[in-house]
Formats: sequence, structure tokens, C-alpha cells
Amino acid sequence: MAIGIFGLLEVMLIFVNAIAILNEDRFLAKIGWGRQVADPYGQESVKARLVNLISAVRTLMRIPLIGLNIVAILYLVILG
Repeated sequence: MAIGIFGLLEVMLIFVNAIAILNEDRFLAKIGWGRQVADPYGQESVKARLVNLISAVRTLMRIPLIGLNIVAILYLVILG
């Protein structure tokens, strides 16, 4: 089974969905990845940048993900 372009897009969609559903209070804060106060010197760690990326994905991709998921489901139902 070869992975085509749609397979790669589907993997990326699933990955972004996984990031979007992470709950900051229930999951991220328990492992120490909750939102933190920004560093006044502008030197953010990799961990702080990843937390900001997760927050941005959850905020900006919520509505587009609904549409992308609908398109992917319809494509899979219609074309198998």
C-alpha cells in the first residue's frame, strides 16, 4: 500500500486534530506544559514556544478544522 498525497494530508489533519483537542487544564498543566508568563528578555525556551504553538493551533484552527474534517470524511465516504 503506497502512501499518496491524500494519505499525507490525512496524517497531517489527524496530527493537527490531536493538537487541537489537548485540554490545557486537564492534560497540559499536569505535565508542566501550562501557559507561563512570557520572559521579559525575549529568550523563550523550546518548551514555551511549543506551548504557544499548541495554543495558537487551538485558537486559529478550530473553525477551519471543522471544514477540513468534513471534506476529508466526505472524500473517504464517496471515493473510499
